[in-house]
Amino acid sequence: MTRICITPFVQGTGGMASFRLKFEQGLKARNIDVTHDLNDKSDAVLVIAGTRFLLDLKRIRQRGIRVVQRLDGINWVQRVKWSGVKYTVRAEYGNLMLATIRNHFADRVIYQSQFIRKWWEDWYGAAKAPATVIINGVDLDTYTPEGESDRPTDRYRMLLLEGSLARGLNSGLFHAVSVAEKLSSKYPMEVVVAGTVDEGTQRKLTSVLSVNSVVNLSVKFLGTVPRVDIPKLARSSHLMYCAEVNPPCPNSVIEALACGLPVIGFDSGSLKELVSDDAGCIVPYGANPWKLETPDVDTLAASAGEVLEKQSQFRAAARKRAESQFGLDQMVESYLKVLLDDGR
Repeated sequence: MTRICITPFVQGTGGMASFRLKFEQGLKARNIDVTHDLNDKSDAVLVIAGTRFLLDLKRIRQRGIRVVQRLDGINWVQRVKWSGVKYTVRAEYGNLMLATIRNHFADRVIYQSQFIRKWWEDWYGAAKAPATVIINGVDLDTYTPEGESDRPTDRYRMLLLEGSLARGLNSGLFHAVSVAEKLSSKYPMEVVVAGTVDEGTQRKLTSVLSVNSVVNLSVKFLGTVPRVDIPKLARSSHLMYCAEVNPPCPNSVIEALACGLPVIGFDSGSLKELVSDDAGCIVPYGANPWKLETPDVDTLAASAGEVLEKQSQFRAAARKRAESQFGLDQMVESYLKVLLDDGR
């Protein structure tokens, strides 16, 4: 039986853990065994995050086993917005680790989007190993418009679904609320935030709304949401706002589209690659996202209003986009070609 080693074993609710679970699901459906131990016998190794076991990777390559690195974006916010010594050191160490694997230990490199590929090549030069782009996939049977929903009829719900919006990552949260505040002059709005938000940020946001005397808008913080609840949460919303600035390839966006949830945001990162014009609205940022400058909230709010008024049209297009581009089977087959040269 063919066996793939996926390392490291990432758990939690973030993007890497989400990918690992989906990819393993696809492998097992093909009767391909999975291990997370580099010492186990395997036919190929997929490195999905940084690992300190570099000598093990070297020995694996010497035995003729292919090592493939899956690359996300580069940690960068700490270079623009101070987030404390611990966060900064961890972020820069992570960059160094990923760059070292890419340049010295990977036989193949997979980038999750064209944006990520250009980013790495601009900052660290072209990879020595052959590289390709494979966008993340989603289980279209789990993430679907069909199923339980409690979408409100007396207000419009904007969903933010992020692993963390704490510390230096909270800029997009304030942008989202600004967009909702603009929309609330015409539509009753509710912003639902799923993900980690520190108490200081929550207090600051509440204070801003109070000072501005916003009456047609509410904000709810759900904290970390179990993965099994995400499809219902997406179906129960009218819009998803991608709060990450320069998002590499957010699983949350792809999952939202699969559930028929239109996505709005600014043209930074990979959003234009993921969201077609009829599946939501992605507008020019209007400033420099790399400096975390304030984006053009007015333009996004105006475009988002059309999405609210044409829900059926945009929801159908969102699902169609996911079905045509982001199926899990399509992603798994693309990965296997890189890992095994399709020599199963």
